Amino acid sequence: MVRISVVKNAGFCFGVRRAIRLAFFAVKKNRKKVFTLGPLIHNPQMVDDLKKKGVYVVDDLSEIDQGCLIIRSHGVHPKILKAAKKKKLKIIDATCPFVKKAQNNAKLLCDQGYQVVVVGEADHPEVKSIVGYTKDKALVINHTKNGLNLNKFKKIGVVAQTTLNIDLFKQVIDKLIESAKEIKIYNTICNATSLMQGKTSKMAQRVDLMIVVGGYNSANTNRLAKLCKRIGTKTYHVETSKKLEKSWFKNVKNVGVTAGTSTPPWIIQDVVKKIKTFV
Repeated sequence: MVRISVVKNAGFCFGVRRAIRLAFFAVKKNRKKVFTLGPLIHNPQMVDDLKKKGVYVVDDLSEIDQGCLIIRSHGVHPKILKAAKKKKLKIIDATCPFVKKAQNNAKLLCDQGYQVVVVGEADHPEVKSIVGYTKDKALVINHTKNGLNLNKFKKIGVVAQTTLNIDLFKQVIDKLIESAKEIKIYNTICNATSLMQGKTSKMAQRVDLMIVVGGYNSANTNRLAKLCKRIGTKTYHVETSKKLEKSWFKNVKNVGVTAGTSTPPWIIQDVVKKIKTFV
């Protein structure tokens, strides 16, 4: 008999649940159209569900003349927020509190004269928003490409993309310490992300197969998949149950299931239900 184990509290984190709740509240309370600048969360299925309920995604403020704008969980550049206010849009700020903390810490370091370094993915919307709070003066280092010459800076201040793996953050810090005479570090990694990575790591070490559930465009979901693969466990990343293949479960006795913080509970449940039909 095959055993299926699901990581406890896998799926929506506090920040995502809050953003979804605010979006539903906005639709209920506002007669005008409700928009998000970019997807509210990195999960296509949830974004589609929100659209059906009246929350529409736009790529640029120029697409909106009136209505309600929800600032998504990743936050936005201050210039965008200023422009939205100038257009007199009704604004609901659903920025994750952990992202807000990273933004504020980055601003504080910049104001104190530190060269701010953000450890994360430069093209990620959250990182772009954090950089914005340093008046675009921050440097972004990806843990796989951290060859920036920082020796010319006397003071370096560091923050992290909230979904970054803590071990990768430590690796970058070790290298940065060699570059600066003074370094100030704010660990802005989300507790929920760290806990999920820890729980996922433990499960991956005791099962034959890991199924990671979440949007292919979700940074933290992709990191969970990479984490499981580094451990050496056979791992598949799926967005929905439709992507599961029966052949994966041949001769497997223990299956572990985990999910990114932007994955809705019903998608996780569908995946588990589908796995049961295979085994």
